[in-house]
Amino acid sequence: MATSDTADSRPTITESLARRLVDTQFPQWAGLPLRLLDPAGSDHVIYRLGEQLSVRLPRHAGAIGQAAKELEWLPRLAPHLPLAIPVPVGVGEPGFGYPWRWAVSRWMDGEVATVEALAHSSAAAVQLAEFLVALQQYAPDDVQTLEARDDLTGQSLQSRDQATRAAIAQVGDVFDATAMTGLWEEALNAPAWDGPPVWFHGDFHTGNLLTLDGRLSAVIDFGGLGIGDPACDLTIAYTLMSATSRAAFRAALGVDDATWTRGRGWALTTGLNAYTSYAAVNPRIAVQTTRQITEALIG
Repeated sequence: MATSDTADSRPTITESLARRLVDTQFPQWAGLPLRLLDPAGSDHVIYRLGEQLSVRLPRHAGAIGQAAKELEWLPRLAPHLPLAIPVPVGVGEPGFGYPWRWAVSRWMDGEVATVEALAHSSAAAVQLAEFLVALQQYAPDDVQTLEARDDLTGQSLQSRDQATRAAIAQVGDVFDATAMTGLWEEALNAPAWDGPPVWFHGDFHTGNLLTLDGRLSAVIDFGGLGIGDPACDLTIAYTLMSATSRAAFRAALGVDDATWTRGRGWALTTGLNAYTSYAAVNPRIAVQTTRQITEALIG
């Protein structure tokens, strides 16, 4: 999840602004009805455009590279993945006071995955493991060069150390500070990824999964897509799964102990970031991140 921004750094996004951007830059879709999706994600304001399209406008600077990244990579990845992913159809330019590039994609039917529906489903856990295996196995010819690209380089756990320890201190009256510190230090001290660079989704949590008729159907929101250590994608084991389905996920993924430990660290640090940023003002995020942190501590 993205870190929070101060309110005055975020542009005001209205339906009128979205309408003007679409109608002037994509006149073939001028006049198609716009409908705000609520609740949307923390990174984008999202409108449904007609019946077949969606418009995503970044809320903050941390999300501004996603439109171009998805347009470049998702069409290349899609044929290799066992679940549907977004289909970009255009990238809009800044305009009318809005400062960043934005995206138009095909509309994807489905409901956001929920813990209530899927937490105990080992079949869903195995599907997610198979998706990650397929993503990690995609190897374009220039993968070594791509690893050096700034927009495909993920954060390290070490780079989050100061912020994570501060968050642990901040929420020590809500969660077990000693247990969180122990897990965090274990993750920091785990052996680093020593395999070849592989693709990771980068924001692989419950809110970025869609279901149809109660079954997993799609993975969305590839703004964190990158190449390197895949441990960050293990966050899904703590946002969605129970202990039983988590065991099925780990077995299907075939992950080693060090990567699993770093994955728990990722679940802790991203959960703490979201909790301290949003829980006080968003009860839905408070519930989700409380579960994430608690499950990460369980292991």
